[in-house]
Parts: sequence; C-alpha cells; structure tokens
Amino acid sequence: MQINKNLLILFIWALLLIPVSINAQNYPTKSVRIITPTAAGGSLDTITRIIGAKLSESFNQQFIIDNRPGAGGMLGVEVVAKSAPDGYTLLVASNGNIATTQALYKNVPYDPIKDFSPIILFSETPYVLVTHISLPVKSISEFIKFAKLHPKKINYSSSGNGSTPHLAAELFVNMTGLDLVHIPYKGSTAALNGLLTGEVVFKITGLPLAYPFIKNNRIRALAVASTKRSTNAPEIPTVHESGLPNYFANSWSGMLAPYGISMVILNKLNAEMLKIINYKDVKKLLNDQGFETLGGSPEEFSNFLKSEIIKWDKVIKKSKAKID
Repeated sequence: MQINKNLLILFIWALLLIPVSINAQNYPTKSVRIITPTAAGGSLDTITRIIGAKLSESFNQQFIIDNRPGAGGMLGVEVVAKSAPDGYTLLVASNGNIATTQALYKNVPYDPIKDFSPIILFSETPYVLVTHISLPVKSISEFIKFAKLHPKKINYSSSGNGSTPHLAAELFVNMTGLDLVHIPYKGSTAALNGLLTGEVVFKITGLPLAYPFIKNNRIRALAVASTKRSTNAPEIPTVHESGLPNYFANSWSGMLAPYGISMVILNKLNAEMLKIINYKDVKKLLNDQGFETLGGSPEEFSNFLKSEIIKWDKVIKKSKAKID
C-alpha cells in the first residue's frame, strides 16, 4: 500500500513538534533571564524586580534580573533580539528604549516590531505639564493663550535632546502650534531644578518626580498627559479634559520576548503577569513608586507599540530631535 507523500511529511512534522509542545506546556523548567536595558536602581529596574520576584514565586523558578545599560538601551535590547525564542530570555523595555530608537539613532541593530513578540504592557508613569509659580496661568488653555501672545519667550527644560520628556514637549508644540524654546539639561533632576529656580518656566516631566513640589506650591501643575486622571494625583485634570483632545504622553513599561516564541509560553506569561500586577500588594508597591498598572493581551500591547513607534517617529522627524 502506497502512503501519500504529503501525509507522511505532515506525520513526521507532527512527531518532531511533540517535544516542543510538551516543553512549552511545562515552561519554565529552568531559570529565566529578564534583561533590563537600564542601570540598577532606576524606575524600570525597580518595576522589573518587583514583577520578577513574583514570577519566581509563581513558577517556582528563578527569574534573574540582568541589567544591560548602554547606547540608549540598545545594548540590552539587542541581546534579547538575538536570543533564542524559547522563553528563557525576556526583555522589560520602555518607550525610551524600544519605541523611539529607530528614529533617533542610525544603524539600530534590531527592528522593534519584527524582532520581538510583545507579552504585556504592565505599567505607565503619567507625565505632568508644570510651570514655574510666577507664570500667570493656571490651566492648559490659559498657558496656550499666554504662550501665543509671547512667541519665543517661553522656555522649557528637558532631561536632554531626544529624551522622552523632550519629545513629549515637541508633541505638545506640534499640536498647539506654539513657539517655545527648548533648554536641554543633563538629567531629569537638573531639568526640574531649572524649573524650580526659574531658569525655565515650563516643563513636561514624570508625575512622581514633580508631585512633591506641586504639593508644596513650588511649581504649578496644569494637567497630566495620560488618558485618565492619575490615582496618585486625582485633583489634577488631564490634558484632554483641559481642551486639547488626543494629547497623550507618558513613560510606560512592558515585557517582550524574541520573535518566534511559542504562543503557549507567550500566553502563559501574559496570564501570570496579569494576575501579578493585580495583586493588592503589588499594586500598592508599584503605586508607591509612581507606577499605575495597565495589563491587556499580547495583541493589545503589539498594537499599542506599533502606534507609539509611528507617533514618535513623526514627532522626531518634524522636530529634527537628535540625541546629545
């Protein structure tokens, strides 16, 4: 009896895939490395360690944090892009090292879409638009009106050319048609000090950094740049509420795997992290650090990442922003 050649090939492939399927179902069977493309002690490292510890408990395997800073985060991201898609090397990235690098740098050694499989978008840190207390405005609409009457007279600080706060301000400029002057500083703290001392009168920055000075009336909050009010500062309206629809800018973090990872492992990690970020103790830990938990499916994160890359690519090209 002759055996159909195509059926025989399918049968052989099925036999070959059985061990792969079993390994995926039993994942993880050894320690997992989570690469963070930033130095230890930073905000991205903090959230990675909180979630990594919970993953170790959930799976009864070590999820080891591996900090790989350098080249705007590209060194660490490249390691993951070139790793085997077996679920044992993962990446925790943010908009600053995955969504803007291709537009800001030449010869980026990976493609943020083609080389990764997004797992989950797990947190955001809202940006807040703040002014020096001397500026005679108390809302976004008042600021826009005042700035239009004083072109090139309103300066703003950022943590450096091409930084996410700089790009957030450029997006604001693009959407309002304002003519503001950018003053780059070396780092977020220096940029905030520039606002506190009155060297500059406007800034877009992370809410956790600015909030103590907002509460002490040393700087004035106009609005948060998130889609909804922050749970840490519910008294501050959103930019959308303040009359500028569709303006959205924040610092977010999410987990990705090398492209080609098994969907069984991908969904397993997504489901577990979705549970973890909704634990009361984890929510409180993250909230105390200024993070607000998100969640969602791998598909939702993938669509979000694509939209972020498109958005910031347009902003970077229009502003001609470059890394210092």
